Amino acid sequence: MLRLAAASLAGTAIEFYDFFVYGTAAALVLGPLYFPTVSPLVGTLAAFGTFGAGFVARPLGSVFFGHIGDRRGRRPVLIMSLLLTGVATVAVGLVPAYGTIGVAAPVLLVVLRFAQGFGLGGEWGGAVLLTAEHAPPDRRVLWSSVPQIGPPVGFLIANGIMLTLSATLTDAQFRSWGWRVPFWFAGVLAVGGLLLRARLSETPEFRELADHGTQAELPFAEVVRDHWRLVLLTAGGLTVAYALYYAVTTWSLAYATERLGVDRTVMLGCIMAAVSVSALATPVFALLGDRYGRRTLCLAGCLAMALWTVPLVALLYSGRPVWMVLGFLGATLAFTAVFAVIAAYLPELYEPRVRCTGAAVGYNLAGVLGGAVTPLVATEVARGDGPPWGVAAYLAALALLGLGCFALLPETRPATGPEPVAEGAPA
Repeated sequence: MLRLAAASLAGTAIEFYDFFVYGTAAALVLGPLYFPTVSPLVGTLAAFGTFGAGFVARPLGSVFFGHIGDRRGRRPVLIMSLLLTGVATVAVGLVPAYGTIGVAAPVLLVVLRFAQGFGLGGEWGGAVLLTAEHAPPDRRVLWSSVPQIGPPVGFLIANGIMLTLSATLTDAQFRSWGWRVPFWFAGVLAVGGLLLRARLSETPEFRELADHGTQAELPFAEVVRDHWRLVLLTAGGLTVAYALYYAVTTWSLAYATERLGVDRTVMLGCIMAAVSVSALATPVFALLGDRYGRRTLCLAGCLAMALWTVPLVALLYSGRPVWMVLGFLGATLAFTAVFAVIAAYLPELYEPRVRCTGAAVGYNLAGVLGGAVTPLVATEVARGDGPPWGVAAYLAALALLGLGCFALLPETRPATGPEPVAEGAPA
């Protein structure tokens, strides 16, 4: 289990590194470089628009790779998704600016960002199923939470490199070539990840399906027909976690540097401090999920997110590093309570024959609703003077939506060891 979990962690860290490094670049430099003919605010909105293209692609990637995962196995998904995301990320670092190739520059950004998201749409389902389908039922949340540590690790690596470059280069050097270095480094990480994943074995549950020839012929069609309610409820429940995460890690970075005049390096440091705590807290929340239930932790996380949105905005608006870190820390702990258990919870809700597709589609659809839209909405509603209370109201509304969605889902924690019965599975 330890080797499998480590391989899943490494892969998700690498792929989310690729995804997050674009978000940081969008907040800091992509607007002026690729949309120089518009105002700074509109340029930031346009850069966040290309950022959102990756989220739009993620559900499509989950359908494509989910089909492969449910028909051919979880292992091929891990190889193919990592390769696609790695190549697309390196290519972003090679795209010339608007001043060199004109409108082709932002068009290429959108295409490559779409490819990033398409690959990441398959990564999550393959990685969590690798651990969830190997793990013992009484510790499934704990083992499945290991890949969930990958996103904060990937974020820390991406922003750590950005922070180092921002602190050591002049502003002109950073905007000219420094921001591209993290994209090129993605190639090195991808090669390492591919070598690690090449030695993985297929999961026992898929081998059993393959031995009996009971794989779904059209997994997505079966999910839409028999499990559409699960997809909508899980997507609605997870939307706020995505929204709050990207409000902290992407929108706040642009807002504080452009509107509050906070130094770019200071903001990166504040966000990284909070995300570091999120990584450390993930296994703690996972243990609670194994003990008290997956749904219980999701409900508690949504309630905490609803209560923390106003303090988050107030502390961010102070512009003081200590208060901003406190605001970010409360937010990251709240959504980590949900993310820590969701890697076990979503697969348990689906029968094995459509599990890779169903779990990934719900998870990545929430990414569109929460991750793609939030930086755009938050930038728009924060236009006026004074604290951006509209952002707090928006996030609180999503948290209440999540609370309602999770309340309608069943608990899947085994009572005394037997496997839970998934919706639509034979009893």
